[in-house]
Amino acid sequence: MPNSPDSTLFHLWFPNIFGYKGGIQVYTEFFFRALQSLYPQSRYDVFLKHDVQTKVDIPYLPQTQFHFAGMWSLKLRTLLFAAQIISQGFQKRPDLIIATHLNFTVAAYWLKRLTGIPYWTVAHGIEAWDIQNPAIKTALHHADLILAVSSYTRDRLLAEQNLNPNKISLLPNTFDANRFKPSEKPVYLLKQYGLKPNQPVILTVARLANIERYKGYDQVLKALPKIRQTIPDIRYIIVGKGSDRSRIEQLIEQLSLQDCVTLAGFVPDEQLCDYYNLCDVFAMPSKREGFGIVYLEALACGKPVLAGNQDGAMDALFHGKLGSLINPDDVEAIAQTIIQILQGTYPNTLMYDPEGLRQKAIDVFGFEQFTQTLASFVNKKFNRSKN
Repeated sequence: MPNSPDSTLFHLWFPNIFGYKGGIQVYTEFFFRALQSLYPQSRYDVFLKHDVQTKVDIPYLPQTQFHFAGMWSLKLRTLLFAAQIISQGFQKRPDLIIATHLNFTVAAYWLKRLTGIPYWTVAHGIEAWDIQNPAIKTALHHADLILAVSSYTRDRLLAEQNLNPNKISLLPNTFDANRFKPSEKPVYLLKQYGLKPNQPVILTVARLANIERYKGYDQVLKALPKIRQTIPDIRYIIVGKGSDRSRIEQLIEQLSLQDCVTLAGFVPDEQLCDYYNLCDVFAMPSKREGFGIVYLEALACGKPVLAGNQDGAMDALFHGKLGSLINPDDVEAIAQTIIQILQGTYPNTLMYDPEGLRQKAIDVFGFEQFTQTLASFVNKKFNRSKN
């Protein structure tokens, strides 16, 4: 084992970072950037299951070697990706393997058994809860470190898998504070959606997939008739695309909300900040969120945030210090809280201080804090190896 991280060979096993940008992918990109900024002299082999090539929008060190499996059909991809990571592990004997998806730990476990190579993994949300696969369970018990993105995920892993608490540490999600900043409501979006500058807007940003109805947009829709009684000109905008859209449209029609709900569909990353700044409250009362980077992005834009109190969103809102945590099944409470927030009477006054809210989010979840926390784990690992 090398004397310091700067002489390390890292093998990084990622789902993807250059294509689709879901929560795991965004986290993985930040993780990759942080690790390379900390240890620019290290060597990196990066294995990407679903990507086919790099893109210029993600910088990387010149000594980084990428290995892609995304050009293969889905049927073959898992098998070929596994062959890549195992064969390269045997050949190059990295000093540390880091996998940002739990499914990859099975291969890491067998490499460790056969070669002694240590491995870390990252636990995000749904994939880490109620694990039934015995191979993944075994791999988790033999991991050298599990990084959980939220205390909620950590606590569930500990309770469900009977893991050693010393094996799991927290490395919460982070965000790009340079991309997300408070500003006036964008004029082009006001015009696009026929909104008045002072018209109250609720926003949700979520993938509209059948399997992700837990995000809570249904509950906000059901709360809207109650909200409209007090705030008649309210507008609710949902950003995101997916297979659940037609069902949502039917629900909007059933609730007679066609005149106050807008399904904005897919929005390019470069416009997301504008949508956050268009709203007066960001609401996503989810029930099965591992963390929720969108909460941080909204907070960075200085927006009041409402989230569920039964999942990783509790971490994202710093257990209520940065926003409102509500029972995601209580439509009445969701309605009353949104009304309170929009009327300026919610008791957490920080929610009405955009710059203060943004700064607190940066202090707790900013990229610098993320990088420092990651450095503490890596340095501890290699300091131990010297003893």
